[in-house]
Parts: sequence; structure tokens; C-alpha cells
Amino acid sequence: MNLEDPIKMHRDLRGKIVISSKIELNEETLPIAYTPGVAKASDAIAKDKSQVNVLTGRQNTVPVVSDGSAVLGLGNVGPEAAMPVMEGKAAIFAQFAGINAVPICLDTQDTEEIIKIVKALAPSFGGINLEDISAPRCFEIEQRLTEALDIPVFHDDQHGTAIVVLAGLINALKVAGKDKNVKIVISGAGAAGIAIANLLFHYGFENLCLCDSEGIVSHERKNLSEHKKSIVGRSASPCKKGTCNLALKGADVLIGVSKPGQFTARDIEAMNENPIVFAMANPIPEIMPDEARKGGAKVIATGRSDFPNQINNALVFPGLFRGLLDNGIQKVTMDIKVAVSEAIAKMVENPTAEKIIPSIFEKSLVPTIANSMQDFDKIGKIKVK
Repeated sequence: MNLEDPIKMHRDLRGKIVISSKIELNEETLPIAYTPGVAKASDAIAKDKSQVNVLTGRQNTVPVVSDGSAVLGLGNVGPEAAMPVMEGKAAIFAQFAGINAVPICLDTQDTEEIIKIVKALAPSFGGINLEDISAPRCFEIEQRLTEALDIPVFHDDQHGTAIVVLAGLINALKVAGKDKNVKIVISGAGAAGIAIANLLFHYGFENLCLCDSEGIVSHERKNLSEHKKSIVGRSASPCKKGTCNLALKGADVLIGVSKPGQFTARDIEAMNENPIVFAMANPIPEIMPDEARKGGAKVIATGRSDFPNQINNALVFPGLFRGLLDNGIQKVTMDIKVAVSEAIAKMVENPTAEKIIPSIFEKSLVPTIANSMQDFDKIGKIKVK
């Protein structure tokens, strides 16, 4: 398989996933799997809807739902162009967590329509994975679906990214000899940037500045969205008006979820001693590792697999959904996100500058994440012992 020619690989495969039967269908089994025997299973579910999780594969099946409005670094490319990405996520679900995932790309970017469609699809699935839906619509879509459904709803671009960032940061701070009093700059105020900020605040970080395409998000800025206002209001230290490059002066941590080539070695030099740089724009990061190292970065991570410390939400969602489905958890709470982050961080017993995060290929990753949710009840709260 020629990895230098992804188009050929996709063309040859004609899709990266398959649906197969768990039983061999023959003259004996077909009347049980299908008519007439299947009627008994349907009748049992009609009498008690909860039996659908026992008599079908619903409890181990999720849709990967996208409207194609924010695909990777490509932007609003539409539902058809989103399909290869959703298939890829479905393949990851299958291989790493044994979860049946179905790519569903919707030919609408209307918030109300998307909510209505997903609600109508919910009886077929044990959880909902939202993917590549642009901000700020993604916030409302996830929130309203979470409130309406009794199965977990998870927007991976927001929370999967936030969880793995926190996991990496826990270990990066150990390597750099820093603590929660660090000044953190997040470049990018879309779905991922907002979610990262909220999770870091919840974990106990207080000094945080958020930047968007217009610069530092501060009280002096007008017409801020409610989500950006909430971040400004929670930071213990004021963020002055100016460029994101200016915000790095005296900062300890840079988390980039924005655009390629935004920073230089000189920007990193303006940070405090032993700075931590997570440059996660794909495929080209906000600053290349060699350039960040010239600026004195102590720990460097990217979203790419060809550099050490890949910060990628693929580390999170297979194990997260494995744990949600196995434990019957209906809501993904902040406490669950923290538990997953800490579990991932603990997998690296002795973190170094070159190793702050485990690999997606480590066999213990999915069970470690899933097991971290054993102490949570169905609404995502820690069980009272």
C-alpha cells in the first residue's frame, strides 16, 4: 500500500470500513436471525424498550455525524468531502475499541435540522459522536442534544482535543518544573480553543489568555461571543489588548489550535524559562518543532505523527466511548474528562521532553481510559461509596 498516494489507497479500497455478520447465515440460522424468529426479539423490545440494548447491537454502535462545515484544516468542504474523514474515525473506533461506528454526513448546516435529524436517529445508537461541525453552531447542537437524549453526546473536536491537551500538559509541567500557576496562552478561539480553556479552568489553572484572528480576547474587545466573554471573565489575570504574539511575553505555555506558521523562535524566546509549546495546527503547526527549539522550548508537541508527542484526539475517543457504553453513562461531564486526562497522563510513568503522552497504538490505552469511568454513575457523577 503506497502511503505517498492516499488517493490511490482510497480508490483501491472503495471505503475503509465494512459491515459483516456475526453469524454465518444458512438454512438453519437465517430463520432465527431474520423472519420468522426475529419477530420474537422485536416483540420483546416493543414490550420493554430497554431490551434493545440486550437484543441488538445498539449499545455498541455510534454514528460519526458531520455536516462537513469544519473538516480538518480544509474548512467548509461539505458532506461528501467529509466522508473519508468520518470513515477514518469509524475505522479507528472498530480497530482500537471494537465499537461499530457508522459515518453519517448530513446535507444541511442548519442547526435546527441537524438537531432534529440526530434526535430521530438516536434509537439506533448507544451514543452520538459529533465531528467537524463549525463553531459556534457546534456548541448549541451538542448542548441541546445532550439535554434531549438519554445517551452520551460528544463533540470530539471540542472535548477529545481538550482531554488530550490536559493529559499532555500534566506531564509537560513535570518535565518543565512548573505548576498550575503558569500563564497559558491559547491561540485559536474556535471549538477546540474554547473547550481547552474551559477544561483547564475546571482543572485549576487560573491564568489564561485566549487569542483569535483579531488578537487577544480581552475586556476591551467589542462584540465578543458569549463563549469568548466567559473565558475572559474567568481568567485571574487580565489579558491586555494586542496580538497573540504579544500575549506570549512572560507566558509559560503556548497551546496552538489555530493556523500554520503563526509564531517564530523570537516569540518563544519572549516566554518564561523552559516554555511548553503545543503547536497542533495540521498539517503545518503554528511553529515547527525545530523553530520552537531554537527559541528555547523545553517541551514541544504537535498534532502530527512524525514528531514526538503527538497531541491528537484519536488518543481519546475510542476508549472514552468504550467506557461510556460499557458503564451505561449518559452524560460526558467535566469530571469524566478530567478522569480520562489523568488516566492518560499516568500511562507515562516517567515523562520526558520527548515522551509526555502515550501512543494510540499502546494496547493498554483503550482499557485504561474505559476503566477510568468505572466509578461514575449514569449521569456522569462519581458514585457515592
